[in-house]
Amino acid sequence: MMRISLFSHLCTLVWVGTLTVGLAACSHAPGDGDAPADTAVVSHDTDMALYTRVLDRVRASYVKPVSEDKLVTNSLKGMLSSLDPHSDYLDESEYQDLLDESEGEFAGIGAEITRDDSHPKVISPIDDTPAARAGLKPGDIILKIDGKLTDGMDLKEAVDRLRGPVGTAVRVTIGRTGMRPFDVTLVRAVIHVASVKAQLEPDKIGYIRISLFAEKTNDELIKAIDGLKQKAGGKLNGVVLDLRNDPGGLLDQAVAVAGDFLDGGVVVSTRGRDPDDNRVFTAPATGDHLAGVPIVVLVNGASASASEIVAGALKDRHRAQVLGTRSFGKGSVQTIIPLDGRGAIRLTTALYYTPSGQSIQDRGITPDFVVLPPRNERTPQVDIVHESDLKGAIGNPGGAVKEAANDNAAEANIDPMLIGTPKDYQLATAIARLKSEQPRTASTVAH
Repeated sequence: MMRISLFSHLCTLVWVGTLTVGLAACSHAPGDGDAPADTAVVSHDTDMALYTRVLDRVRASYVKPVSEDKLVTNSLKGMLSSLDPHSDYLDESEYQDLLDESEGEFAGIGAEITRDDSHPKVISPIDDTPAARAGLKPGDIILKIDGKLTDGMDLKEAVDRLRGPVGTAVRVTIGRTGMRPFDVTLVRAVIHVASVKAQLEPDKIGYIRISLFAEKTNDELIKAIDGLKQKAGGKLNGVVLDLRNDPGGLLDQAVAVAGDFLDGGVVVSTRGRDPDDNRVFTAPATGDHLAGVPIVVLVNGASASASEIVAGALKDRHRAQVLGTRSFGKGSVQTIIPLDGRGAIRLTTALYYTPSGQSIQDRGITPDFVVLPPRNERTPQVDIVHESDLKGAIGNPGGAVKEAANDNAAEANIDPMLIGTPKDYQLATAIARLKSEQPRTASTVAH
């Protein structure tokens, strides 16, 4: 699955990755299962000859003229996208859009989408964007864009059609489980993403929502914490960190945010085939801005990647209790490799691991307390999609494990319009836990 923001069309479900300055060659010593070096070279030459032969034939004989650049671009996309849902080739315009998106300001409708077997599908609308205000829900399938069927349409074309000049309208036909298809008209806008929102709840409990891990998220978080402390008269009695419907973002911001609640120690580690991809990210020795303040983290099936790093770190380090439903399970690292003015490769190069050594990939973060939103607060007729549901998704390296006893409840995501409001039952439950002084064992709460 690609993480496609409809204000851009470049990132994976998170940009948890690194920017490298070039494409480095890789090699390894032959093992028992390796072909001899000279055989490998012959095979490579033969494969390239086959590729060139097909390219020449298509260019010469296809029913209408097609440029070599288009053929090469599409073949690179096919090669990389067949590896897993997150690897891809980005042409130069896509690569520049990726760089623009990481700065936190975009043009479009403001939704995160993936692709099922045949259509674009909404992962999550971004808070306070046209998509969210129009009522798009996680799991919605985009059947048509301005009357054109999306069946078989690649994700880039779909996003290109959804983007357009600010103030113009785009009509999408939505398929939602149990309902007839319906049309929604969205007005494109420049999306200014303020990724952190905060408010002081009764009894000096702070509520902090992170909707996206963008370039300034950590700065916004520190400012929010300081503001809440000031409103509370200098000290908070508890904090709810809300990561629901947060599709992720930048790895360095996830590490920094987790480090704002920890004093030293591991936040996350990455492991890949290349030794350079084996890294450990730690928190500052005295990084905790809320030392001694209890924390509850809220997650759900639309919390992915960078948000899973934060939730996993705070859970494993026993700094916070995690409440909600199982997270998305996007635990792979994408490296963006620029190609000297010819775009870039986005390649899955590693998996990331929580401080206890558990891979999030395919499995997600299991909350300490499974709490479902009441039926009247759920996204109606919506299928919950996880990483493990995506075609070609990499499996968890630890293999299948027995589900935790509190992880077998039916899943449900909250209606995005209710997040952080007085009608938000999961938030109310988190606040109640912070107020309670009675220790509780893991349980499931459902309505």
